[in-house]
Amino acid sequence: MTAAPTSLPSAPGDNAPGARPTVAPRSEYRPEVQGLRAVAVLLVAVYHIWLGRVSGGVDVFLLITGFLITGSLLRSVERQGRIRYLAFWTRLLNRLAPSAGLVLLGILTASALWLPTAQWRDVIAETFAAALYHENWYLATNAVDYLARDSSISPVQHFWSLSIQGQFYLLWPLLVTLAAVIARWCGQPLRRVVMVALVAVMAGSLGYSVWITATNQAWAYFDTGARLWELALGGILAIVLPHLAFSPRLRLAMGWVGLVGLVSCGLLLQVSTLFPGWIALWPTGAAVLVILAGTTGSRFGADRLLTWRPLDYIGDLSYALYLWHWPVLAIYLSVAGRTVASLHGGLLVLAVSVALAAATKWLMEDGVGRLTRGRKSLLWPLAVGVACLLPAVTAAGVWESRLDRQEQAQVETADQQRDRYPGAAVLMPGFSGTLPEAPVLPSPVNAHNDQGDNKEPGGCHDLFEATTATPCVDGPADAERTLVLVGQSHAAHWYTALRDAAVERGWRLVSMTKDACQFSTEPSYRGEDEYLECEPWNQDVMRRIADIDPDLVITTATRSSAGNGESVLDGYAQRWRELDAMGIPVLGIRDTPRMATSAAQCVAEHGPDAAECTTDFTRSLAEVPPYEGMAGVPASMSFIDLNDYFCPQRRCQSVIGNVLVYYDDSHITATYSATLAPVVGAEIERVTGW
Repeated sequence: MTAAPTSLPSAPGDNAPGARPTVAPRSEYRPEVQGLRAVAVLLVAVYHIWLGRVSGGVDVFLLITGFLITGSLLRSVERQGRIRYLAFWTRLLNRLAPSAGLVLLGILTASALWLPTAQWRDVIAETFAAALYHENWYLATNAVDYLARDSSISPVQHFWSLSIQGQFYLLWPLLVTLAAVIARWCGQPLRRVVMVALVAVMAGSLGYSVWITATNQAWAYFDTGARLWELALGGILAIVLPHLAFSPRLRLAMGWVGLVGLVSCGLLLQVSTLFPGWIALWPTGAAVLVILAGTTGSRFGADRLLTWRPLDYIGDLSYALYLWHWPVLAIYLSVAGRTVASLHGGLLVLAVSVALAAATKWLMEDGVGRLTRGRKSLLWPLAVGVACLLPAVTAAGVWESRLDRQEQAQVETADQQRDRYPGAAVLMPGFSGTLPEAPVLPSPVNAHNDQGDNKEPGGCHDLFEATTATPCVDGPADAERTLVLVGQSHAAHWYTALRDAAVERGWRLVSMTKDACQFSTEPSYRGEDEYLECEPWNQDVMRRIADIDPDLVITTATRSSAGNGESVLDGYAQRWRELDAMGIPVLGIRDTPRMATSAAQCVAEHGPDAAECTTDFTRSLAEVPPYEGMAGVPASMSFIDLNDYFCPQRRCQSVIGNVLVYYDDSHITATYSATLAPVVGAEIERVTGW
């Protein structure tokens, strides 16, 4: 990735029988590190393109970064007595920003030309995150699957590792400076104190990485704290390397063991589900072995391959190639309608990526370098680095503003012409109007923003990390009836319909919902990991329900699944019985169907009436609701099934009454939820007798 110079201390003992002497001065160029960088970037690209797996190459990049930067900072303190922060950060910005800025601008352009409109908002948001080096936190917060093999992979998301490196560049000079101050106070050698600091960082980060990977791997994958140990390991290697000497035969063995171990890592391990915990010691350990082996000069050494001229050239392109390969792949998969590249398509992706990388290096890395070389003032390279990011950031801002204006105009038009957007009303008894032609509302490009007021910033829908509930309260405190909505996101998407129905009737609605947290007595899971924040949240909800003493609790009655069918969890029924014992009746809404693909994206690609955008009812729902005839259901429990308003004639629709039904593959848009308010209110009155 980042193309830091490979001028580093060489390991002693770099002589093999019959080879030229390789022990060199302190600043010897290390070609095997350049070759290692080339192997890492090729592994990343090949595994992404054809195998849909993570290779461990990024972990090698992080180790090399820690190796190079730690050595550079130490030499700066030893030679000058300090680190010139502004000069250090300016040089990095000047080297990294030009290529990153060009690639981000290219991604925006390609996305506007070839990606479905449903992805535009995400691309814009991630462009800002990437330019400001916090893409990893953006992805972690949104629980993105880095290797999600569908047509909606983001062309920007590979910037997560560059964001971790950017955060490392801010932190590491401060760490080395603190170590230098402590070394002076204690009268200890600088490298000894830095070594202690790096061992402490590695131990703490690795321990945290093992824990967070086991409890929340989706978050851990992008967490800087879970990756710092890889950078610290590189720094430790930079310090100890000059003091290590190995026999020629051992170095030959280490080189090949390291290289083979690195290449085989992604094939033998499910890296995407195990990393970055202790298992990441495999690729980083392999890279350590290669660096320890050094340049043997032997014709049988792994370094003979690593110093091969083509690999040296790829090493020069590694940063630009990493930047380009993922967006080229994402655009190809979207245009080709594939989830994995074909052999020839993948070769085309790789060839285009290498060509773009070569052009980017010549134009941006080398060109900007020539422009700023020899300038004594730091202001000029700093300005050039910032200026290289500005076009992409500006373009993203202008594009976002334009989409905002279009969204506002469409909402205003819809408010003025409500008869054009009846939504679920077209399926209700008595509808006799003719559905006029109108653009879909919300438009696919803005669909993901149409999740309801409860999901807005500052709203009441709790995210994964919450352990206590955040209620939304709508309606008068002295209302005759009080309803409580509780459950996971499939309960939360009923909020708009329930709120509108409650407001019309003068009821009070209290909403308590949380991402992926079933209203159940059983443990919840996120993937294969237990969802530890869910149980205390549920307990808090039960305490609040007892305090509120509502007239009715509303929740989801079943759980739909494309893989396992529809079911009633035992923990659901147990909750119903607990509420019955408290004298509180419950209304269970049958779960909504799951589409075969994102409705917004399908409509953007194929149009609102396309057959591709419909899904069979039985893909995720049972023919008969599983709660019918179920034993142990309390008498105070009622059920409603509204899926006729999603799947007329057993075909689930993406657009009904000119309204987009889902903003993804299973969550209702707030606009469609609002059109269901009349039937939801009527159903509540029917089952309760109010």
